[in-house]
Amino acid sequence: MAHSASDYDVLVVGGGPAGSTVAALLAARGERVLLVEKDRHPRFHIGESLLPMNVPLLEKLGVKNEIDRIGMPKYGVEFVSPTHNKAVTLDFAQGWDKRFFYSYQVRRSEFDHILLKNAAARGATVVEGCRVADVTFPAEGGVVATAKADDGCEHRFTARFLVDASGRDTLLANKLSLKQRNEQHKSAAVFAHFRGAHRLPDKAEGNISVFWFAHGWFWFIPLMDGTTSIGAVCSPEFIKARGTDVTSFLHQLIALCPALSARLADAEICSEAQATGNYSYRSKRMSGDRYLMLGDAYAFIDPVFSTGVYLAMKGGFLGADVVSAALHGTAAEARRAVRGFEAAVRESLASFSWYIYRMNRPAMRDLFMAPRNAFRMQEALLSLLSGDVFGHSPIKPSLVLFKCIYFIKAFALKHSAPRPRALPEPDQA
Repeated sequence: MAHSASDYDVLVVGGGPAGSTVAALLAARGERVLLVEKDRHPRFHIGESLLPMNVPLLEKLGVKNEIDRIGMPKYGVEFVSPTHNKAVTLDFAQGWDKRFFYSYQVRRSEFDHILLKNAAARGATVVEGCRVADVTFPAEGGVVATAKADDGCEHRFTARFLVDASGRDTLLANKLSLKQRNEQHKSAAVFAHFRGAHRLPDKAEGNISVFWFAHGWFWFIPLMDGTTSIGAVCSPEFIKARGTDVTSFLHQLIALCPALSARLADAEICSEAQATGNYSYRSKRMSGDRYLMLGDAYAFIDPVFSTGVYLAMKGGFLGADVVSAALHGTAAEARRAVRGFEAAVRESLASFSWYIYRMNRPAMRDLFMAPRNAFRMQEALLSLLSGDVFGHSPIKPSLVLFKCIYFIKAFALKHSAPRPRALPEPDQA
């Protein structure tokens, strides 16, 4: 076995937004940071849509100018429903805090590469093309990782603390048998890139569009280079029973959504279609003795609100403080930092999940398709969609009122006569 024994303060597994963010921050504080990434950047990754609350994080990392260069400006979100007469566009500028009025659509290969290079520029040691296969926590302290590079060489790394930012590989959650599927909301996705899609006009060209259809919903994400990311989120059982290749299945699903079909009438697929399952999961815990899980390594929820990159990066900022407290603070300070971190992450996931779990229900569709700003509810909802889910936000009372109206509407629809505008019964694609 070829060993590359090193002694670091922090070992970060994964070079996505969570790992690169926490590595950059900790290295800038003077920690000896090793980031180990299984792939070599730039590499393809799905999840191209960012939230307005990403923008200040990019500024703090010092990479905003580079993202300006590669990103398509995104000023809002369009919702399209087959049971309503017209599409609805919600602009982030109408949110509670008017400072957060835009974000970006990005190619994740370019975006993630910028963040990874920034971590290296700030002093982190970055090793690419090397997959961490296992980690152990010796009784005498620290963490030991064994890894295998893409050239076949095996490596051994040691550190005082481990940050698991391994994404959907969920390194620690799998090792410690902590990963749980989300039984409340099972979903899977089929996706590809298209060229020549019809976009919204003028300033709205970069907006994300969400199309509901009989089996779930589609995303439509315009990118700066002219391609558009298209994906369908459906039940895992439905996708597994497709009976055809992934590309043909995606085209069949698109044909079931006339509004999206019209936008893709002159488009052609320009990437290999892919399918991914087990979209929603959570680990039983996110921290422990000498380790912390960030982003998708801890949990992933349905992407309808484009939360993934934001939660990963925000987790990186919050997690850096936890690691600093663990390395340099007292035991009491470390415990307090962990408690604050876990409470913030759980609250943010719960805030988004409440709406996500109900997005395919008629009552929620009706409320999104007929927005009202009574008691500033629309402003509050737009701030939620912008990523305002951490800390003591003023939007919370208005969101409580929105939830009350949702329950009243859901009760009324449940006990009313059959609705003539109900979604059609699912056909076999």
